[in-house]
Amino acid sequence: MTLDTLPKILRENSRKYGDRLVAMREKDRGIWKEFTWKDYFLTVKYFCMGLVRLGLERGDKVSILGENKPEWFWAELAVQSAGGAAVGIFTDCLPQEVKYYAEHSDSVFAVVHDQEQVDKFLEIKKDVPKIKKVIYWDPKGLWSYTDPVLLSFDEVVDLGKAHDREQPERFDKMVDLGQGDEIAVFCYTSGTTGLPKGGMLSQRWLVDSVREWAQLDGWFDKGYEYLSFIPPAWITEQGIGIAGAILAPMVVNFPEEPETVQENIREIGPDILFFGARLWENLNRMVQAKMIDSTCLRRLIYRMALPVGLRMADMKSARKSPGLTLRILYFLAYQAVFRQLRDRIGLSGVQTVYSAGGAISPDIIRYFKGLGIDIRLFYGSTEQGVMSMPRQGDIRPDTSGPPVPWVEVQLSDDGEILIRNKYPYSGYYKNPEATEEKMIDGWYATGDFGHLNEDGHLIVIDRMDDLKELAGGKKFSPQYTEVRLRFSPYIKDALIIGGQDKDYVTALINIDLDNVGRFAEAHHIAYTTFTDLSQKREVIDLIRKEIETVNHTLPEWTRVRRFVNLHKEFDADEDELTRTRKLRRTFVEERYKELIGALYGDQPEFKVEASVTYRDGRKGTIETAIQVTRTEG
Repeated sequence: MTLDTLPKILRENSRKYGDRLVAMREKDRGIWKEFTWKDYFLTVKYFCMGLVRLGLERGDKVSILGENKPEWFWAELAVQSAGGAAVGIFTDCLPQEVKYYAEHSDSVFAVVHDQEQVDKFLEIKKDVPKIKKVIYWDPKGLWSYTDPVLLSFDEVVDLGKAHDREQPERFDKMVDLGQGDEIAVFCYTSGTTGLPKGGMLSQRWLVDSVREWAQLDGWFDKGYEYLSFIPPAWITEQGIGIAGAILAPMVVNFPEEPETVQENIREIGPDILFFGARLWENLNRMVQAKMIDSTCLRRLIYRMALPVGLRMADMKSARKSPGLTLRILYFLAYQAVFRQLRDRIGLSGVQTVYSAGGAISPDIIRYFKGLGIDIRLFYGSTEQGVMSMPRQGDIRPDTSGPPVPWVEVQLSDDGEILIRNKYPYSGYYKNPEATEEKMIDGWYATGDFGHLNEDGHLIVIDRMDDLKELAGGKKFSPQYTEVRLRFSPYIKDALIIGGQDKDYVTALINIDLDNVGRFAEAHHIAYTTFTDLSQKREVIDLIRKEIETVNHTLPEWTRVRRFVNLHKEFDADEDELTRTRKLRRTFVEERYKELIGALYGDQPEFKVEASVTYRDGRKGTIETAIQVTRTEG
C-alpha cells in the first residue's frame, strides 16, 4: 500500500518501531513522561474510534485549541485517520475569534486544552450549533461543569476502545481509504489585510513536500530531538512538529509550560529548532541585556570576542576561507565566550536552526552566526509552504536562499514574487474567488515584493501593499527599517510611517519594558508604569540614539526624522497584531491617525487617554502627554 497519508505512515512507524523507540516526551510536574510509537498510534486509534462513535464522518472538520501537548497531535491524527480535517486555532484567540474559526470551517467537534478554552466555547455555544461535543484533555477546574456538550479526552478514548472491540477492522479500513488528495488540515492566514482565510492543505502537501524538505536539509532519518512550542495552528509546526516528526522520524518533546520553553530547550538540547523572527529578536535582546548587566571583566572579554565572531561570520557568508590567525582567534573566542553562551541559551548541540514568519534583521543572523549558530531564514507561506531555503554552507544574512527544488520562482513586471509549486495548496475554504485571484497565468501571486540576486538567492523586501511612496516620489520599505530597529535591545516593536502626502519618515516605537526597566534601574530613574517609563527624558534620549544608529545605515530619504515612544504595547487582543505577532499596519495607522498627525505637526507633545489596571484589579483611564522627538543624521 502506498504510504501517502500521515495516518498510514504513523501506523507503519508503530509496526516498525513499536515500544522500542520513543516518539514523544512531555514534561509534567518536573518529570519527563515518554510515549513510544506504539503508544502514539494506539491513542490516535482509540480517540479516532471514539469520535466516529460520537458521529464523526469522512470529510468533517474538527477544531483544536490548546497549547503544545501530545493530545493536540493525537487529536489531529485521529481526525485525519477518519478522513476528516483538523482546524487549528491559536490559544490566545478571543471567544469571537474562536467563533469565526469554528463557524467558518463548519467544525462538528472541538478538542480543547483546559478550563480557559472550554469557557470560550461555552460562551459562543449558541452561535456554533454544529459543534456536537467540546472535548477537553486537562480536567483541572472542570469538575463542577455539568454542560452536556462537554466530554473528557479519556472518556472519548474509552468510547473508542469499546467501539474497536465491536468493529475491530473499522479503523484500518478508514485509514486505508485515505488518499493523498484528501484535505488534512486547515491553516488560516494571518489576516493582515482582512478576515483570515482558511487555507486547505492536503495529505500530499504534508507528506511529499515535508519529506523533500527533510531530505534537502539533512534531518530525514536522523532520529533528531525536537522541542514543540510553536503553535500547531501555524503551518510551520504542521510541517516540522507534526508531519516532519512522523516522516523523519523525530522525537517530539513538549515543554511543561510556555514560560519554561527556554529552560526546557537547554534541558533537551534539541538537534532541530525553529524560532519565529520575533523570538530571535527577543533572544538577542535578552543576551545583550544580560551582558550589559554583567561584571566589567565579563563585558570586556565579551567585547573582545564578539568582533572575532562577527569577522568569522562575514568570511563564511562571503564563502571565503579564514586565515590561520582568524581561526586561532575564533577558537579562543569560542572556548572563552561563545560555547558557554550557547549552552546558557540551550543551543549548544543544535544542528539545524530555522526562522520564518516575518523579516528578521540581517544583524541578528550575523550575530548568531558569529556564535556558531547558522539561522536559516526560509521564505514560505500558509498556502505554499517552504519556497526558498538557505543551503548548508551558503547562509547569508540578507537572503532567504535559492528556491527549493520543488518550486519555481519568477518576478512580475512590478517586482511581485510569483511561484509555481509541485505541491500546491488546495485553495481557500468556501472562497473560490480569493483562490482564483491569487493565480496569474498559472503562477501563484505571493503579494510580496523582492528580487533574485546574481547567485539566484531570493531577497524578500516587503509586502507589495506595504511599500510606501513619499511626497517626493521616492519609495521605501517600512519593514526594512523596522527589523533593523528591533535589533536594539531597547526596542520591542516599531511602526514606520510614510506616504504620498508626507515629506519624511516617522516612527511609533514600543520600548522593551524589561530591558529599558534595567536601564532605568541602573541609572536610578524612578517610574511607575509602562506609560510613565516610556516618556522619561532619559528613555526618549536612549531610543533616539538607537534610531540614529540605524539611520546612518539607511538612504537619506528613508531615515526616521521624528518618533514617539508609544504609551502602550501593541496588542493582539486589540487587533493591532495578528496571532503570529505581525503588525496589522493599516489598522494601527488608522487607530493612531491623530498621533501620527502630531508627528507631522509642530507641537512638541500630544495628549492621549491611556487605560490602566490597578493592583486591586480596578481599571481606569489616565491622560498622558506623549513627547514628539526629532532625530539627527
